[in-house]
Amino acid sequence: MAEHRQSRKRRYITWGVAGAAVLAGAGIAAQTSMAATVWPAQKTYTGRAFDACTAPSLAAMKAWKTNGYYGGAAVYVGGKNRGCAQPNLTASWVKSVNALGWNLIPLYVGAQPPCQTGSSPEKITAATATSLGATDAADAAAKASALGMKTGSPIYLDMEAYDITNKSCNDSVLAYVRSFTKTLRAKTYRSGYYGFTSSSAKAIATATDKTDLPGNLWYALWDKQDTTTTDWPWGATQFTGHSRGHQYQVNSKETRRGYTLTVDLDSWDAPVALVG
Repeated sequence: MAEHRQSRKRRYITWGVAGAAVLAGAGIAAQTSMAATVWPAQKTYTGRAFDACTAPSLAAMKAWKTNGYYGGAAVYVGGKNRGCAQPNLTASWVKSVNALGWNLIPLYVGAQPPCQTGSSPEKITAATATSLGATDAADAAAKASALGMKTGSPIYLDMEAYDITNKSCNDSVLAYVRSFTKTLRAKTYRSGYYGFTSSSAKAIATATDKTDLPGNLWYALWDKQDTTTTDWPWGATQFTGHSRGHQYQVNSKETRRGYTLTVDLDSWDAPVALVG
């Protein structure tokens, strides 16, 4: 839902202002920095997924899995800007839903841009971008590991909308993202990134220097198109090899076998967590 990471009002304001297993190494050239380490094979899920602000109860996850419409679910593993409490999200829950056949997508709500509209508990500054990126990545890896998501899993860094034409702001964000990604990979977790096609995702996809940028891109484009290809707004050769997710609709209220959830909808063809 739109308020997962921010209030609905704030998220729309900032957006408006901003205007199967495969081998490791999929995605853009930045992934080549992984080459020195022997990586676990990537676990890829291709199909429909959802993300909910709070991880649903195990009973709800069982009910929603029975008809097989969704096969993936994003969960907010940490970050000071995470918007909802997670009473259900434990290592036991992760193990149980994985056993049910769910493919989990770990999401970390890290520091937000200095020029972003509104307030956040943690914001990037030019002076702290690199150190903060490293600290947050270490925390993200620790949080994922504590939940039973093994090395080789992806962690998707959530970056909300901001004015990417503000050069100093954009430079700070990219410095933070590069540090986050580099640190994450050093801990043998794959790098992913969630952002908007009009701003935060665009900044990554169109950056001239791809060094240490995430290798998997989850783009928010609320066009209600269940695809990761036909509405892909950048070069066709970017983020190929099972490296794309697409959030195509938000705030969808659905009831399945007696359990009603309000979720955001995703088309997925990218890495998911390795659990065990």
